[in-house]
Amino acid sequence: MQLRFVKMHGLGNDFVVLDGVRQSFDLSAEQVRRLADRHFGIGCDQLLIVEPAPTDDTLFRYRIFNADGSEVEQCGNGARCFARFVRDEGLTTATAIPVMTASGRIVLHIEDDGEVTVDMGLPRLEPAEIPFAAERRDMAYPLVVQHEMHVISALSMGNPHAVLRVEDVDTAPVEALGPAIESHARFPNRVNVGFMQVVAPDHIRLRVYERGAGETLACGTGACAAVVAGRLHGWLVDTVKVDLPGGRLTVHWQGEGRHVMMTGPATRVFEGTIEP
Repeated sequence: MQLRFVKMHGLGNDFVVLDGVRQSFDLSAEQVRRLADRHFGIGCDQLLIVEPAPTDDTLFRYRIFNADGSEVEQCGNGARCFARFVRDEGLTTATAIPVMTASGRIVLHIEDDGEVTVDMGLPRLEPAEIPFAAERRDMAYPLVVQHEMHVISALSMGNPHAVLRVEDVDTAPVEALGPAIESHARFPNRVNVGFMQVVAPDHIRLRVYERGAGETLACGTGACAAVVAGRLHGWLVDTVKVDLPGGRLTVHWQGEGRHVMMTGPATRVFEGTIEP
């Protein structure tokens, strides 16, 4: 079976995108891992699949698989690439593209300058909805990791996030704390871990250790989660520049009860066919 693919990235967070509308396939977790392998496959942080719309109020189904073969609920950088892909491939001419993810419906907007704004929906703050083991909702949770106490914010942007404020992302212990928090027992579905440095009320720096992928150059849902956490703590204003290792995103959130909006680029790199 030959599969046509397109390689894309959002600020260096890279994806293999497959058209499941015009070609038929059913990939195993091992096949996903092989496609994502940077030595034996194409190489990517996540595999994205475009499928026919499951509901009347969406145009497509948007599926995301991590490099380890696990399917996840949401990916913000991937959502921007998804929007550019379906437009570039002629699957739609819409500039507002509603899609269904495993965590619900989101809307992708193609801007006049080619960037993509994603309506990421409402952040979920209740522990059971993240999911996170805690007796009640709080802005800050103590978390024992490797016999040390750390303070995190926990929320879901369609996928679970833990956010830690650090003095300097360049020296933050991402390699040590990232995998330890990702697999912490209080996060039953594992968690993405963000390390946030507040530069100014409208500017943060961020590194993210993503579950199933490790540290990536950019994480859209991680950027949104960091801004939500910073807003709830009173550290940030409602529109924030988020600098990640791969580049800059802009995140806008007016507060509880309002949707999070994320804007950034999506880049097509190359295309080809592969035998999975």
